[in-house]
Amino acid sequence: MLLVNLLGFFLIALIIWWFWIFKTKEVNVSENGIVIKVNNGTYEPSRIKLTAGKPTELHFLRSDESPCSATVLIPDLEISLELPLEKMTSITLPDMAKGEYPFHCQMKMYKGTLLVE
Repeated sequence: MLLVNLLGFFLIALIIWWFWIFKTKEVNVSENGIVIKVNNGTYEPSRIKLTAGKPTELHFLRSDESPCSATVLIPDLEISLELPLEKMTSITLPDMAKGEYPFHCQMKMYKGTLLVE
C-alpha cells in the first residue's frame, strides 16, 4: 500500500514538473533569422530570444501533416500565418517591446514563446 501511494505521488510530481515547471532551452536569433521546425506536435525551438526594437525574421518549416500544424498564430501581434507542408514560410516580425509573446496553433496544442529582451 505504501509503495502504491509513493508511486502515485511520484507520478503527480512528474506531471506537475512536465506541464508547469519544465522550460525548454532558449535559442538566440541570428542575423538571418531563425528556422522553426514544426514536427511531431512541437515547434523546435519553442523558446526564442529576440532583441527588442529590432525587426526579426522567423522561417517556419512544417513537416507535420496534422491539420493543427497548418496555422501559426501570434495573438499579441495579430499575426496568423498558413504553413504549407514541406515548404519554408517566412515572416518578418516588427520592432517589439520587451516581454514574452506566445505563439501557437489554432487549437493551442503546439506552443512556443518569443522572449524579447
